[in-house]
Amino acid sequence: MPIAPAHRTTAPPSTTLATPDTLWYTRCPVPTATGIAADRGWLADEFAPEGIAVRSLQDGGRDVDAAARRTHYTHALPGLFREGGNVPALWARSRGQRTRLVGLTWIEERQTVLVSPTSGIRGAGALRGRRLAVPRHDLDIDFWRAMALRGFDGALASAGLAPEDAVRVDVPAGRHTGQWAAELDALRRGEVDAVYVKGALAVEAARDAGAEVAVELDELPDPAHRVNNGTPRPITVHQDLLDARPDLVDRFLAVLLRAADWAADRPDEVNRILGAETGAGSTGVLGAYRPGTHRTLHPGLSEDRLALLVRQEEALRGHGFLPERVDVGEWADPGPLTRAAARLHEAGTPGPASPDSPTPPRQDI
Repeated sequence: MPIAPAHRTTAPPSTTLATPDTLWYTRCPVPTATGIAADRGWLADEFAPEGIAVRSLQDGGRDVDAAARRTHYTHALPGLFREGGNVPALWARSRGQRTRLVGLTWIEERQTVLVSPTSGIRGAGALRGRRLAVPRHDLDIDFWRAMALRGFDGALASAGLAPEDAVRVDVPAGRHTGQWAAELDALRRGEVDAVYVKGALAVEAARDAGAEVAVELDELPDPAHRVNNGTPRPITVHQDLLDARPDLVDRFLAVLLRAADWAADRPDEVNRILGAETGAGSTGVLGAYRPGTHRTLHPGLSEDRLALLVRQEEALRGHGFLPERVDVGEWADPGPLTRAAARLHEAGTPGPASPDSPTPPRQDI
């Protein structure tokens, strides 16, 4: 959502990163190990014995102003852990922010291309020559626009088409407040032929708008066609924190691995948490996240995931979202996650229950 510009932050100060009194975390309203760990209270419990508070940018209350919340995108807060979309993460790194990539997840989140029920458009090949809705928001980094462009890129490529084989139509978000609302309104008015949406709220919005699915991106067999803001999804930390207190970073990631292990055996609990995280009802959650999602929350830095993030970086730069190239291989630091896994192993905690590779396309829709 839009974050108003501001020049100060009321986030509680830390003395130094070597002796912090507060660690911060932020996550997107999607399936994340961070969200699971926060719901269980494990992040606070891990650091409380040392007098270190652990706080969320989303749940910080009135003493966390717009400037602090804006660091969800800029990662300008050195004591911040971020598990969220790759568009802001790559953008922050491209602008020179000293972040490090310490994990990636791959979680299918139901990406679809919607059309009017009377359009007759079915399948990716039918998008040739069609008017595709591309939203425009007043944001530092317009990740909504990036998601739409990349969603259409994947759909068109799956049919052997290029972006120029369709027509982009800018749709200003204006005063619309709901996700995808401006684009779905444009679809109802006949100003565009197709809209890209993703996630639990999108399932509910599509139902309410009476739109129908033309392309299920999750069913495309090549994961490269499903690369977008959340696939793969990065976990990033600031280099300053990693330099000053690598032990805190290792312990934070160990809690996330523990949370992912816990989730792997509790689909109902994960769905409950997802409902709270996404703000969607049970219909939206069940429609957006396929069976087995609860087993896919483990972060990793496999070659496959890194290669797919490289594709995303190249595409975002090609669309003009990144001011400078991001060397994904140099950005990634596998050390903290390796040490976190070793910490769990030494404590007798089971390792990851899911493979470190993209999950197969959904078959249940």
